[in-house]
Amino acid sequence: MKYLNKIGLGVISVLSMVSCAENSLLDFDVKKPESVQMYEYLKDYDVLKAYVNRTENPDFILGAGVSLNDYIQKDYRNSFISSNFDEMTAGYAMKHGAIVGDNGSMSFTGVERFIETAKEAGITIYGHTLCWHANQKASYLNTTIADREIEIDPNDANNALQITTPEAKANIWDWQLEYTMPTPLTEGVEYTLTMRAKASSVYTVGFWRTDGATTNYGPDIALGETWGDVTVTFTPTMNATRLQFCFGTFGGDLFFDDMVLTASGSEDNLIGNGTFDEDDLSQWGKPSWHSYTFSIEGTAAGPATWWTNLVNNSNVETDDVSSFFATEITVGPDAATIGADGTGADGVGRAIVVKSGDNPSNDWDTQFFVKGPMQLEEGQAYRFSMKVKADKPATIASQAHNNPGGYLHWSMVGSPAVTTEWQEYSNSGVISASQAGMNTIAFNLAILKEANTYYFDDIVWEIEESGNTIPLTDEEKRDTISYELERWISGMLEVSKDYVKAWDVVNEPMDDGNPYELKSGLNKAPADFASDEFYWQDYLGKDYAVMAFKLARQYGNESDIHFINDYNLEYNLDKCKGLIAYVEYIETHGARVDGIGTQMHINVDSDKDKIAQMFELLAATGKLIKVSELDIGINKKTSEATEEDYQAQAEMYAYVVNKYKELIPVSQQYGITVWSPTDSPAESSWRGGEPIGLWTLNYSRKHSYAAFADGLSGN
Repeated sequence: MKYLNKIGLGVISVLSMVSCAENSLLDFDVKKPESVQMYEYLKDYDVLKAYVNRTENPDFILGAGVSLNDYIQKDYRNSFISSNFDEMTAGYAMKHGAIVGDNGSMSFTGVERFIETAKEAGITIYGHTLCWHANQKASYLNTTIADREIEIDPNDANNALQITTPEAKANIWDWQLEYTMPTPLTEGVEYTLTMRAKASSVYTVGFWRTDGATTNYGPDIALGETWGDVTVTFTPTMNATRLQFCFGTFGGDLFFDDMVLTASGSEDNLIGNGTFDEDDLSQWGKPSWHSYTFSIEGTAAGPATWWTNLVNNSNVETDDVSSFFATEITVGPDAATIGADGTGADGVGRAIVVKSGDNPSNDWDTQFFVKGPMQLEEGQAYRFSMKVKADKPATIASQAHNNPGGYLHWSMVGSPAVTTEWQEYSNSGVISASQAGMNTIAFNLAILKEANTYYFDDIVWEIEESGNTIPLTDEEKRDTISYELERWISGMLEVSKDYVKAWDVVNEPMDDGNPYELKSGLNKAPADFASDEFYWQDYLGKDYAVMAFKLARQYGNESDIHFINDYNLEYNLDKCKGLIAYVEYIETHGARVDGIGTQMHINVDSDKDKIAQMFELLAATGKLIKVSELDIGINKKTSEATEEDYQAQAEMYAYVVNKYKELIPVSQQYGITVWSPTDSPAESSWRGGEPIGLWTLNYSRKHSYAAFADGLSGN
């Protein structure tokens, strides 16, 4: 082997300086220290990439993990990488978190400089990575799916009743506003009045009812200086014809909005134009001698509370059945059938159609589920309504579930009596302690113990919200995150595709505890998320990788090589099998995966049998196989390492290279990337202070260098 040391081999440099000293000063033999002698053989090795057998495997790529900022300085670090390796993988600088700003803007300046510097050196770049849960600009992505603000336009049907009094008078009846009932209230019936209201200063309005001869006083209505909800309940002792609001001792502005008056057992609003969004005050009036003014104005400040519908496609106008599930149905697993046009309420549009089976054992053998996007908490107010009919009359029962099939509590929204004619059913209430955590309403449909067909339409399940924001639906979040993934991948590939021809498209998808399932953040507490952690799959589902691979192909080059990559595949063989199964899933859903990357951040005592088994499993896929991030630790810090440790490390490096070449067919060998060519500095975030490399921190070759080189060459 020839000697070529371009980089400054630490120990050899010392020897060189000694040899430059004047011979006249050396009148006796100098014996080299044993620690120097045992490494002196390394000076005879060539640069590392010279040991790849290009005749036997011309496509084999020897890669290195690098810092983009270090490499573009064009100093000794640049020369070191370019001399020893074919390809570079940037550790961080080509990831979403490095490119995307807090406002979503993308800056590719560093990537462009990286590409230009690589071109000059004649070394290729491996793209890392397009879709991962870590190193993401999570702060920005989370803002795109955050609760949206309610936009209030005071000139767009969002008005209130404004009452302005010029001064405060002596008696509460000195200013009065009356509402004349179209139909008198009924003596002895309980009524509830609700509205939103505020005043220019804190005040209590007197609320009276009268038939012209008798007056009922109270309960009074307390108003604050900001919009708030008001609810009063009363039972008139006469057939009241007028409601009276009295505020004679007040000087300033009063505001009423969203006024609803209902009789017990009814949801019909007895107040006409209670939202004040129409220009109609015909039922309102004041005594003629009163000098205050009242009018409909664009002064509503947005609801103090409002209701959010949890159901997608409530009116069954589209093919979206994401909110509806059923058992014993004829199409698709876990989906509800959408009927033909004309099956909807009153023969208009479409309905959800669910067929119950014949001779069931239990009422719940056929169930229809309505699922919301979130789990509800104790004390949360809800209201539910739907239009429903059946081929045969039946009284069905409801349950609260924490997912379809996860029973929590009986009679969630009552027991609708279903007839053969369309009718509307409604129910409202507050989530109880035993219902807490529910996100699904289940209806038991096998009540007749014989076959029946049910039709559901106009399904509205609302929860009460407070503040000035409203949550996005699951569908809205999915659309938003799909857009962001496409925007990110298309932007990166537009800049890089002319030079970067291979990519980690999806990185680390599989869960460690459930290795046949995807990683997820759904069960993590907010405090447990890292600041750069964002799970695309939690919004896009299992097909998130299908989408990523399709986008990479669409915006890159047809000939690009696309990898899926994960870690601990040699440690957990089930994870390796789970990743292989996921590749099969991706490809059966229309995307192409060219290769599988195994990271291999291992130690000298890692299980060699499992390493071999992993390579065998990967080879059997027929895919390109890449060792994507190889480094080997000794379970000690550099300051504690012994000669025996370094010999063991060299032996393990040799084992990995040899087994890769032995068990992965040449046609499937993409190559090996050394993730940390030098030992790791103490301050590094990656295995800090560990001697994991082929070179020391001062770029002296280690025994691992020789072992790795010999493995590449087959010696």
